Amino acid sequence: MARFSRIQVAQVMKETGIVPVFYHADVELCKQVIKACYDGGIRVFEFTNRGDFAAEVFGELTKWSAKECPDMIMGVGSIIDEATTALYISIGANFIVSPLIDEGMAKVCNKRKIAWSPGCGSVTEIGRAHELGCEVVKIFPGSSVGGPDFVKGVMGPMPYASIMPTGGVSPDEENLTSWFKAGVHCVGMGSQLFPKDVLAKKDFSYISTKCKEALSIVEKLR
Repeated sequence: MARFSRIQVAQVMKETGIVPVFYHADVELCKQVIKACYDGGIRVFEFTNRGDFAAEVFGELTKWSAKECPDMIMGVGSIIDEATTALYISIGANFIVSPLIDEGMAKVCNKRKIAWSPGCGSVTEIGRAHELGCEVVKIFPGSSVGGPDFVKGVMGPMPYASIMPTGGVSPDEENLTSWFKAGVHCVGMGSQLFPKDVLAKKDFSYISTKCKEALSIVEKLR
């Protein structure tokens, strides 16, 4: 069962501004990464459904994080169908992120009052996502669908839209400025926060520092 309401999820996404996106098959490594993000000020974390037995890894992480990082809102990304959505909700996902729009997923999430962020690449898709009950829309892949200029263009006729780009986001000031000045609700960020060499060295303090720096930039922009 979700520990946080869909309204809380949307609010904390905006307050935090950055949603780390991460997957690894090693549960213990994932714990260290989540804790590093938490220590760096992050309060929303997207675990991606990418590898075999990913749901089992996530199940362990949700139970662990409830004790060790109690304010961290754990959700799951890369979900593309109704059945997988239901599976992750049953093991504690507080939000579901998808690269596409699927009505079955929307129905499952709405029935359980779980936040759902489908991937959109056009104004028409964003409008459809709103119609299906989406609060925070994912723009994916962010840089490929038009980047910050696309977001700025959408916000003209749809100033009420809450947009989260994933793909093409990095923790440097220039990149974050371009997205937040365009009007994003928050941003999803993956490999730029978790370089392979950093993970190989298990330099988790680097991750905490990067999160702190990025959050400081976002705070100044607001």
